[in-house]
Amino acid sequence: MSRPRTQADRLAATRAALLKAARTIFAEQGYEAAATEEIVRRAKVTRGALYYHFEDKRALFDAVASEVAREIATKIDAMTPMDDPLQALIVGTGAFLDACLDPAVRRIYLIDAPAVLGWHRWREIDAPHGVRSLREGVTAMLAQRSDDALAIEPTTFLLAGAFNEAALWIAEAKEEKAARRAMDRALAALIERLFVPTRSPRVRARA
Repeated sequence: MSRPRTQADRLAATRAALLKAARTIFAEQGYEAAATEEIVRRAKVTRGALYYHFEDKRALFDAVASEVAREIATKIDAMTPMDDPLQALIVGTGAFLDACLDPAVRRIYLIDAPAVLGWHRWREIDAPHGVRSLREGVTAMLAQRSDDALAIEPTTFLLAGAFNEAALWIAEAKEEKAARRAMDRALAALIERLFVPTRSPRVRARA
């Protein structure tokens, strides 16, 4: 016999229903066109329930974007651990692109989120998820192949920008599969060449 649902259970269920409905509508229509009336209708809750959990549509979208960010990172973290940091970074990049091939993920997270929430908030959301995962990969890579020209933070954000643009470029290609294959090759070459150890130039002795 199942136990009666508590108030906390009911609140959690309502919030989950709102997030599920909102995610679908934001993905289908985009943030601007999405109507809160349609969201509460699909979630089968009252408008009051929406505003109990979220201050406004933007706050609801923020929560949806945060949920998407966690899911992307989970897919990357679920990869089989690898002893080779270079290969792990390349495979992790592939897992990120796989996640972004989902049109809903791409529209919500890569297109609308920076525009609606602003770059600062978007980076706050991504920090403990995608950026955290990428930073770990870069850190492991530089621990194995140290390079005085590469610091962890700038290298992490340089690659993050490249990967985001890669996902958008693939999405806009006429032949998505061919574009993906080409991008996989290009990103693998970029990562491999970026982390080739370099020697600091010697200071020439004075004559």
